[in-house]
Amino acid sequence: QVQLVESGGGLVQAGGSLRLSCAASGRTFTSYVMGWFRQVPGKEREFVAAISWSGGSTHYADSVKGRFTISRDNANHTVYLEMNSLKPEDTAIYYCAATIATPEWDYWGKGTLVTVSS
Repeated sequence: QVQLVESGGGLVQAGGSLRLSCAASGRTFTSYVMGWFRQVPGKEREFVAAISWSGGSTHYADSVKGRFTISRDNANHTVYLEMNSLKPEDTAIYYCAATIATPEWDYWGKGTLVTVSS
């Protein structure tokens, strides 16, 4: 069982930056692929980024490639999403997720709201 708690959301102006954190409980954190998703109310949840258990492999949605960076600290059971050059269309609730193997995601956090003003 893994519990995920996101933090770091907030209000930022377009062009600004934010860093999201996701703290994971459980002894098997390094067994999981970790990911970030986002959802705008009324729309489907969409994939943002994912990182392998070792951190050696990362994947990004085309919409955030070059602006967002996913990383993980296995010693502290935390995954990060560094978001730069933010745009109003990045406004969403951001969710952290964990899985043993994609494409199914086994565990989800409750989300943190990111609002980008124009």
